[in-house]
Amino acid sequence: MAKSREFVDEARIQVRAGDGGNGAASFRREKYRPKGGPDGGNGGSGGSVVLRVTPGVATLAELARNPHIRAERGRHGQGSDKHAPAAADQTIAVPAGTLVRDASGTVLTDLVDEGQTFVAARGGRGGRGNAALSTARRKAPGFAERGEAGEERWLDLELRVLADVGLVGLPNAGKSSLVAQLSAARPKIADYPFTTLSPNLGVAEAGGSRFVVADVPGLIEGAAEGKGLGLAFLRHLERCRVLCFVVDLSAGDPAEAVAVLRRELGSYDGALVERTAFLAANKVDLPEAKECVDEARAAWGREGFHPVSALTGEGVADLARAIGESIATAREELDTPVPTMLRIRPESDAVQVLRENAAYRVRNPRAERLVARFDLTNPDAVRYVQERLVGLGVEDALAKAGAKAGDEVRIGDEAFEFIPERSA
Repeated sequence: MAKSREFVDEARIQVRAGDGGNGAASFRREKYRPKGGPDGGNGGSGGSVVLRVTPGVATLAELARNPHIRAERGRHGQGSDKHAPAAADQTIAVPAGTLVRDASGTVLTDLVDEGQTFVAARGGRGGRGNAALSTARRKAPGFAERGEAGEERWLDLELRVLADVGLVGLPNAGKSSLVAQLSAARPKIADYPFTTLSPNLGVAEAGGSRFVVADVPGLIEGAAEGKGLGLAFLRHLERCRVLCFVVDLSAGDPAEAVAVLRRELGSYDGALVERTAFLAANKVDLPEAKECVDEARAAWGREGFHPVSALTGEGVADLARAIGESIATAREELDTPVPTMLRIRPESDAVQVLRENAAYRVRNPRAERLVARFDLTNPDAVRYVQERLVGLGVEDALAKAGAKAGDEVRIGDEAFEFIPERSA
């Protein structure tokens, strides 16, 4: 028996960008010029991890199987002003409709458009060589910068199928057959006693509109509480502009079927119940189903009731036309521009000093990056870093916090003896 195509709509991945390459500390060695100037080249930036919406990718299965993603680090700079190139980015293909959250649950981006990208982890900057660090005051620095570390974090990806209309119904209601009638899609259809295990998508054209139809796997009572596959697939309805309930008129009480579907949608998200919706009362080609049409119409109690047969095509054209017109209207309303404000928060320059046992801990992103990027066993580098720390206000902040000469100061992973160059 052939194995069914796997559908995975969630994945947790670990992304690790490449570290930047180190700069080089080098001096020219030319004939008759024994004291040539610095010529150390810069290190290359590390590669970033980039998510890109790619046509043909339908699930997150590949990422679920291979969750650890690494980008290459940048190469080191060399003498003779040889700058290293940046490492290539690691681009990961994801399906349209991928929602990205960080470990805290904060939504970082919603990838919906073909070709849309998101930098999941940014590569570290390459370190400057001593040629780039040369100034009028320090003409021959004997040190270079280290490359910055690349970003590393865990991300949660969630796929929510992009469709204009979502078909909602109990198992074996005939949704897959209706998708086939509405569009050119050809899902696997049979008299299964269970539900489809993955959404089927089709493209239809009617009512002056071209739209995507999604057959969301069948719900059972209690789906909103996690029974069956309900929670795994109810989320796919959130993006649909229009819903189409599909009820099997030959299966018994259509009023109860409508009530169950409405109850499950409302329990999951009350806004779904208020969304524009149609009812496809299916299988009217069967004698026992014809007797239940009026009962289903009364249970629906609103506009958009359509008796159909997904087998013979009866009533499907009218349903498609009504859905197409509704979606065209919804798109016009969606195209109305909504003004938005984007507030960019600059990196804080404030230096925070905290007591950490018998030492003083300095909190400042710039100071922490500065200390991490230099070899502090090199006396020239130590003097350079100390000058920069004074310029950032670290010495003044330590003095105000009560630090005295000889006290231990910790910045990032490094510890120093506090030797102030000037008073606060």
